Amino acid sequence: MRIIFMGTPDFAVQVLDAIIKEGHEVVGVYTQPDKPKGRGKSMQFTPVKEKAVEYDIPVYQPIKVREPEVVEEMKQLQPDVIVVVAFGQILPETILNLPPLGCINVHASLLPKYRGAAPIQRVIIDGEKESGVTTMYMAKGLDTGDMIEKTVVPIDAKETGGSYHDKLAVAGAELCLSTLKKLEDGTAQRTPQDDSQSCYAHMLNKGMGVLDFQKSAVELERLIRGLNPWPSAYTQLQGKTLKVFEADVMDENVAATAAPGTVVAVDKKSFTVQCGTGALKILSLQLEGKKRMETAAFLLGYTITPGMVLGE
Repeated sequence: MRIIFMGTPDFAVQVLDAIIKEGHEVVGVYTQPDKPKGRGKSMQFTPVKEKAVEYDIPVYQPIKVREPEVVEEMKQLQPDVIVVVAFGQILPETILNLPPLGCINVHASLLPKYRGAAPIQRVIIDGEKESGVTTMYMAKGLDTGDMIEKTVVPIDAKETGGSYHDKLAVAGAELCLSTLKKLEDGTAQRTPQDDSQSCYAHMLNKGMGVLDFQKSAVELERLIRGLNPWPSAYTQLQGKTLKVFEADVMDENVAATAAPGTVVAVDKKSFTVQCGTGALKILSLQLEGKKRMETAAFLLGYTITPGMVLGE
């Protein structure tokens, strides 16, 4: 099939690569404009653009995809189907109605739950046991179109946002190929979403990573895993930002005996912080200005003692 692919981040790369290797003709790749990055502010390709260039596929980077000239440009490419994976812009109906087989979205949740920009992290933060990937026909609303196929991916007890992202990217690529085959042979089914079952996963931001030790250790441990590696959970240690990447829940149902945020135990490999309920044993971290490391290595050069308070 002739396919226009629209996507931007790493998650979309696996899908694009699978489509190409399956033998479909990707006639154009649309991705977000390059952005300056690093101290030198040099312009950096999006991950999807890097993959498209590798395969010598034409790349288009419109600031606004709804502009008439962009829509006309797409018409000239004569796609059978448009595949969209975390593109980053809302598509107008002029594009949704363009390809004869429709615009297909690969979404990283089991719709209708977790519509929106950050479903991968949210399912971990919320303590879900499983999530997955859904392919759907795109409609005017945000992630509201009729579903085609789903695949379920279990969430491990120590799953992080990063590890689950990688699992869903592989699952999404496989599911997309299955859906394209069904579109091609006319067997793709439409299942309307039940809006009453939906919830919205807002875009990630650094502010959501603040560790509020008044909350339970269970909640905070899920937050740490969900935001690992980005934007990461963090607190303050003696005036410096301390990112936390891995922790274990201790005394899960025990109410606080010390003030939340207080260090209550220290050993050679970790230190334990009191929470509203239970406590967190900190196993991996990064102090402002330092590299990420295991807590055991951190404690060789930094003194933590019981009674110190985090978050102040």
